[in-house]
Amino acid sequence: MAQIQIKNIRKEFGDFTAVKESSFTIEDGEFFMLLGPSGCGKTTTLRMIAGLELPTSGEIYLDGEEISQLPPSQRDIAFVFQMFALYPHMNVRKNLSYPLVSQGMPRAQVKEKVQEVATILGIQDMLNKPVGGLSGGDRQRVALGRAIVRDPKAFMMDEPLGALDAEFREHMAEELRALHDRMNATTVYVTHDQLEAMQKGDKIVVMNNAVVEQFGTPQEVYDKPATMFVADFIGSPSMNFLPFEGSVAEGATSITLDGQTMGIPQHRHGASGKLVYGVRPEHITLSDSGTYRGKVITTEYLGTTQIVTLDNPNGEVTARVASAQVAKVGEQIGLSFEAPKLTLFDDATGAALVSELNEKVLAHG
Repeated sequence: MAQIQIKNIRKEFGDFTAVKESSFTIEDGEFFMLLGPSGCGKTTTLRMIAGLELPTSGEIYLDGEEISQLPPSQRDIAFVFQMFALYPHMNVRKNLSYPLVSQGMPRAQVKEKVQEVATILGIQDMLNKPVGGLSGGDRQRVALGRAIVRDPKAFMMDEPLGALDAEFREHMAEELRALHDRMNATTVYVTHDQLEAMQKGDKIVVMNNAVVEQFGTPQEVYDKPATMFVADFIGSPSMNFLPFEGSVAEGATSITLDGQTMGIPQHRHGASGKLVYGVRPEHITLSDSGTYRGKVITTEYLGTTQIVTLDNPNGEVTARVASAQVAKVGEQIGLSFEAPKLTLFDDATGAALVSELNEKVLAHG
């Protein structure tokens, strides 16, 4: 398979900039997720890697070879589309065979390779069926098979499960990850679904407004968000943001929030002005003894846990706590936060302030 390096690629369509200068590396064998809302530039980035769009500037390396201006046929990259892109007049066998036949592979070898791929995907019993009569899941398997059959260096997948219903999409997502692990194939996968990215990805690039907001493992992106956008986009419920005006000194391990002293990871630089105190719902504890208090607005029972929403002087806070925790609508209750796992942000830029929690992550993306 292959390592893919992206260096300062940019794509403009006339006056519109679809992707601003972006850089990241996809290691050999990784399942790599391009994640972000619609229109953020993730599909354009994928298409530039595959050669379906040429970058306005920047470089793309495939195993050390610069390929940014090469046509798709010279990149040895397979592309799987959301809407399958199968040949409707051909049966499954001919759809799988087509890439090999077009390369001039001998017929006996084509037959052997098609059978091998069909067995991997569990579609050997439908090789002679027309693709038009297949279910959405089976058509997606055929589309994957057509990509796999020619042993490309890398796979590009543009929301390949987006056309499937929710239940079957989850099943196919598990199949897809298992297939990747079996083949150890370098895979770049576009999605707008943060849960899908977190569950399947080895690494994630989070994009927004044509910019790479953060690049890292799912754990890094979730626990150590580089920006408020990432903190808000990743996680359900998302991170709580408590705005305040104040300061944090270099080396500080606490700040003042509504007159209360709150712990934070040790900060590497000082900052002052409009700041934001960021805390994940699961890093909040409810207790009668807490001096920073909030009023319970709603509770949502989720089995072993519950989501409790509270109103406090700095805004609404959502906490994920054990379902056994007593929290009655209308009551005042104390909140405490897990200081080592908190993030401070600059309110104007949305960027995370550097602390002992995130300094290594922010240094590389």
